[in-house]
Amino acid sequence: MSAPERIVVLGFGPVAARLVEDLLPALRAGRVLVTVVGAEAHAAYNRVLIADVGTGRTAPEAVALADAEDLAAEGVEVRLGTAARRVDRARRTVLLSDGSTLPYDRLVFATGARAVVPVLRGLDFSPHGEPHLPPGVVALRNLDDAAALLPVVRSGGRVVVLGGGILGVEAALAIREQGARAALVHHGGIPLARALDHDGGRLLSAALTAAGVEVVPQAKAVAVRLDEGRFTGLELEDGTVVAGDLLVLSVGVRARAELAEGCGLAVDRGIVVDPFLRADTEDRVFAIGDCAAVDGRPPSGLIGPGWTQAAWLARYLAEHPAPSFLDGPEPAAGEVEPPAAERPGVILLKARGVDVAAGGDVSAGPWDSVLVGDVPQRVAVWADPAQGRYCKMATVDGVLVGFVAVGMPRTAAELVLLYERGAELPADRSTLFRLDDAAMSLPSAPAGPDDVLCRCSGATHGQVQHAVGEGCSTVEQVGASCRAGTGCGGCRDKIEALLASAVSPA
Repeated sequence: MSAPERIVVLGFGPVAARLVEDLLPALRAGRVLVTVVGAEAHAAYNRVLIADVGTGRTAPEAVALADAEDLAAEGVEVRLGTAARRVDRARRTVLLSDGSTLPYDRLVFATGARAVVPVLRGLDFSPHGEPHLPPGVVALRNLDDAAALLPVVRSGGRVVVLGGGILGVEAALAIREQGARAALVHHGGIPLARALDHDGGRLLSAALTAAGVEVVPQAKAVAVRLDEGRFTGLELEDGTVVAGDLLVLSVGVRARAELAEGCGLAVDRGIVVDPFLRADTEDRVFAIGDCAAVDGRPPSGLIGPGWTQAAWLARYLAEHPAPSFLDGPEPAAGEVEPPAAERPGVILLKARGVDVAAGGDVSAGPWDSVLVGDVPQRVAVWADPAQGRYCKMATVDGVLVGFVAVGMPRTAAELVLLYERGAELPADRSTLFRLDDAAMSLPSAPAGPDDVLCRCSGATHGQVQHAVGEGCSTVEQVGASCRAGTGCGGCRDKIEALLASAVSPA
């Protein structure tokens, strides 16, 4: 029997945790040895829910995705609080921050991404290293950031959020919902500008204001104000100062790719990998998750695609040992299929009083003449700003290619389902607009067993129904069975509804 293959995983975030978990069968069978290296002192946890931890809605232990002691008992070597300093591909070794060296046969970069620190007076701008932020300034990327936010929220303080993307909007709403004050400062005219059209964005701004969030649009930040080294306010280009007790930076992320670049791997908005997730030509070095630019596409920043990559790579590493000599790593035709290419994501924002869903391209208006190939694009819009409702649908040959729904949860759920199915819309688009009219009581199309319920894990309605049928009675139990609900948490309401429907009436 050949010696087990040594697999070293650099990074211990959610994607690395999924990879290590899926490698356990091969580890138990003696085919591989697994070492995972994490710079943080904590084992993998769900970063998507950091805002929930920082606002007190979720306990830190509830976001854990791995247990170092359990993995060690399975035979995984777990190195916490240790960073990788250098990779020597010629010798196939990794030098760690504690001075030790790890040999490998296969190396997986799962180093994730770090928060972008904007160029502001008062901040240490370090594009290729970990940011050193002054007290009162956090990026809300880890548990330490959550711990800094929590006392400000609990004391009812004022938090300034810089950035109008999905994470910034969610953080501002979570802060406000927990009783603290929140100001959302963003550069453009509307929040979620990459996902929404102008009218949908204006309605979202109004909904944020109605929820108690102070919205500061068209703002260019130039400096942070510090008093005795601690944040007191964000200075704008026009001289305005947005005062606060804490500043949350939410202006984007950048792939942690410096270590890969230092050992000669190609880097372009991430570690460049082929469709088989390989970063080299020897079938030995791979990258997954937020640090991986697959086939020329930048990382999406979503947990779902990363988990898909991890699950595929675990199978590949277990079933295809590294070549003993350089004979070309490309698998024989039909031998293995690469992981499925990522589809354009759907943005879902759910909060008390604010409900937004969007996907695809919604840039065209109803009177614009747009051709997709030789087929004209059709756009339908319905708006009732006084009631906080807006919907826009773009179709090609009747198939939904883009949509926005604000304040219309039932319509949004139907559009998400149709968009992900690639299904044709009804000829009368107004039937979809009327789904949220309580007086009409129109039924939504039922989800099929193969329709995805949890976008993060890929768990389907059928898998969740099976878990419930097998006796799962809580969201956590369903998650342990099929991983549904363990990602961003956006599907928890659906899982709870399925659990409730399975309870027999007394």
